[in-house]
Amino acid sequence: MTKTDERFAEANGIRIAYDTFGKPADPPLLLVMGLGMQMLAWDDLFCERLAIKGYWVIRFDNRDIGRSSILESAMTPGIWQMISAGLFHRPLSAPYRLKDMAADALGLMDAMDIRAAHVVGASMGGMIAQEMAIRYSSRLLTMTSIMSTTGDTRLQNASLKIRLQLLKRSPVEKHAYEEHIVSLFKLLNGSYYPFDETRYRRLAADIFKRGLHPEGIARQLAAVIASGSRKEKLFEVITPALIIHGDADPLIPLAHGQATADAIPEAKLHIVHGMGHTMPEAAWPEIIDTIIRHAAAASISRLVCI
Repeated sequence: MTKTDERFAEANGIRIAYDTFGKPADPPLLLVMGLGMQMLAWDDLFCERLAIKGYWVIRFDNRDIGRSSILESAMTPGIWQMISAGLFHRPLSAPYRLKDMAADALGLMDAMDIRAAHVVGASMGGMIAQEMAIRYSSRLLTMTSIMSTTGDTRLQNASLKIRLQLLKRSPVEKHAYEEHIVSLFKLLNGSYYPFDETRYRRLAADIFKRGLHPEGIARQLAAVIASGSRKEKLFEVITPALIIHGDADPLIPLAHGQATADAIPEAKLHIVHGMGHTMPEAAWPEIIDTIIRHAAAASISRLVCI
């Protein structure tokens, strides 16, 4: 399987770090990661399995994380401001919003000379994928939103314990950071699938090596909170949409996935039994097959229309 080294592209006025798996001649499939996580959270083997199915897989660091541009001069809202905005739905001033991160992803596609792509996002990445479908429908072949939400504040929230854990500032010492990541993902994993501590400890070590930016994570969280609900705009989405959600998600409960599928015309909802707010390796075959079937069906539909 062909994998490129890390590369950089100028996109939407910032620098985006990315790499690819597979053949550039195959249909492009863009992976968008969630809050505070580098592109490495899309496991190499997961990407390889998608590429083997006949797709050119691209993963990248969102702004303010990893080796993409870190907006060090941008204002960072305080933790209590974000808690207040999140709990009591008060306005929050943020240096950017999810629509800007969607424009980053589109800018990367432009820099790579990609006219249209299948876009797959997880958690916050799913929110970014939704924004892309809302704003750039002609550039998306399909959209897949995994364990994500419309942003509707009337939906069931995670427990206070989970939300407070997510709001904890990441340690900047290597061992403490590894313990933080292992603890967080063990909590998000749930009890149905075995928790792969070795995998997450290795991921934490690799992320640490590429660089930690706690202020950037806070700005990403502010972008999520400040962006509000996409529910009404999702009713206008014309991109073929797939919603994948675990029925044991402790952070973004299944009701959010159901609401996303209900909002997008003709969206398909696939529920993964026992999956929490992680993608365990044991669930990869089901997730990958569902994504590929969705992409293939949309491609056939486009050919029939032509």
